[in-house]
Amino acid sequence: LLPHEHFIKGVEGAPASRTLQRTWLFVFAIALHNLPEGLAIGVAHAGGDPLRANALATGIAIQDVPEGLVVAMALLAAGYRRALAVGLGMASGLVEPLGAVLGAAVVSASASLLPWGLGFAAGAMLFVISHEIIPESHRKGHEAWATGGLMVGFVLMMLLDTALG
Repeated sequence: LLPHEHFIKGVEGAPASRTLQRTWLFVFAIALHNLPEGLAIGVAHAGGDPLRANALATGIAIQDVPEGLVVAMALLAAGYRRALAVGLGMASGLVEPLGAVLGAAVVSASASLLPWGLGFAAGAMLFVISHEIIPESHRKGHEAWATGGLMVGFVLMMLLDTALG
């Protein structure tokens, strides 16, 4: 529903206002992407298995660092001051704790909602990945690097999952 632009498919969503620059659309997309990640962390912690919940939170935290860096770099490239760009890069992740509190609160209210909460959080994250991230990463000759990065990330998550839990 939010205005956004694909390198291959072009503009999607509602038309963006003239004052909303492409860089800010990217920052908002990253912040919005953090919401289902927070939901997953909150739902996992409410599930009662702290070891697995901490493994999930660690895996998500590892990939949050480059996300914040990418936001800061995009803002720097758009001409923003370094301190503001770094601050906004860090602030783009503040949606995640809000999602975690929401996910934990909903699942804590009723244990029968745990599978539904986990399913919703996983589905939201898979939708963002399959609809936005993977198509954008496989463009202009970067297919091999994008696929390699996806495989390395998957292996790292599996290693963390087995090592921590």
